[in-house]
This record gives sequence, C-alpha cells and structure tokens, in this order.
Amino acid sequence: MDVSFLGGPYPQRGVGVVAPFDFALDRELWRWVPDDVSLHLTRTPFVPVEVGLDLARLVSEHETLGDAVRALNAVAPEVVAYACTSGSFVGGVAGERAMCEAMTRAGALPSLTTSGALLAALEELGARRVALVTPYTVSVTESLEAYLAEAGITVTARAFMGLTRHIWKVPYRDVAEMARRAARGAADALFVSCTNLPTYDVIPQLEAELRIPVISANQVTMWAALRQLGTRAVGPYQRLIDQAARRGPVLPEEQEGWA
Repeated sequence: MDVSFLGGPYPQRGVGVVAPFDFALDRELWRWVPDDVSLHLTRTPFVPVEVGLDLARLVSEHETLGDAVRALNAVAPEVVAYACTSGSFVGGVAGERAMCEAMTRAGALPSLTTSGALLAALEELGARRVALVTPYTVSVTESLEAYLAEAGITVTARAFMGLTRHIWKVPYRDVAEMARRAARGAADALFVSCTNLPTYDVIPQLEAELRIPVISANQVTMWAALRQLGTRAVGPYQRLIDQAARRGPVLPEEQEGWA
C-alpha cells in the first residue's frame, strides 16, 4: 500500500463482505482486490449443521443478513457482498433478489450476492450453456441447476464431490479433475461453485486447457463488488477479469515467425 508520511496511509475504499460462519478463504478473496480497496468481513452466527440445503437456508435468513450489514455499517463500506453461493441460490431467482433488498434496507447501500454475481458474469461472457463443478451433495447441486434453469441457463454437465464439511481443504488437483469431467459437453463456460472452494490459481490453467472461460464463486463475487465501485478486480489471465485473456491463448501457428 502507498504511504504518505505527511498524512498516513492513503484512504481506502471499502467492500463489506458477509460470509457464512465456516468460510475459511479470506486470503483468496483478497487476491482479487486492488491495493486501494479494503475488504471488511463479517460472518453469520454459528449453527451446528453440516453443509447442505438446511444450512444454506439458515445462513441466508433476512434477519441474519440485516444484523451482519448493520455491523458492517460501522466501517462505512460502499457496497456489501454476500459471499455464499448455496445460501444465495437456495431460494431461487426471487429469493436472491429479496436477499439483496434486505441487505440494502439494512445498510442503505448497494448489495449483491454470489449467485447474482454469477448470472451477471455469465451475461458478461455471453455464456448460456454452462458446465458445473461443485463440492456439494447431489441435492445442493440440483438446487444450483434449478436456479440456473430459472435464469435461462442450460447446464451441459456437472461434477460434484458430495462433501458436507471441510470444503476449503480440497486441493487444486481435485478441482481441476472435476472441471475436466464436467467440461466434456459443449459448454460456453465452466462454473466452479462454493466460496469455500479454492480456485484462484487454477482458473488460468483450466482456461488454457479447456479453451472456455472458467469462473468461480469467489471470483465472480469480487468481480461484481469491485465493478460496483467502478474499479477492476485483479486476475491476470482470467477471462472474466483480464480483457487480453478473452482473446484466448495464442496457438503456436499464430505466433510470429512460426513456420
């Protein structure tokens, strides 16, 4: 961060983030954030429930969201993002919109969710046919498919892990393997769901290998929140964020001097 020795650190713009109590990837979120923006994270209250549809509903209750946003108001962010995919798609498209409205009422500032950001990212990329990768059980994965179908998005294939805990411990190699399985259909893009699933470093690798845009829950959340501020997320070689990457990898025969 730049420092002025006359007046201390330069002012930061703030993004408030409401995350589920078991969210463990704070550092990953920060990797998409430029130096002049700070993230202010808060978490929903703990409940003794494993990852599933019941937990998704519990961590997305409007009263819970309102309390979290009111707490964030103390540090005056310019936008609030609810960083949870399942919690924001479990109520369908109308449920996601109602969550945004509840957060905006509580904080009098623009609000968004991961699932809403997903739809915005797919629109940005012109993608209507999507392959899915999730760490979820089949019931949660099917709920995501239903949300996308309601929004007019076709799911071409899916790969899921059936996990109900410790999702943040999944290694990149498992994410990549699931992506390869899911991308066998004719998809316009691939979405890696769950904000607790690490994805930052694997996105460029998969985009180069699969030759389609690869987007993830944390990526679209940060992209949408920072776009709301009028600034850009930091994601080299990630097609959603890096305009140069949208032209795709340069093939050997296209390189200058290739014979």
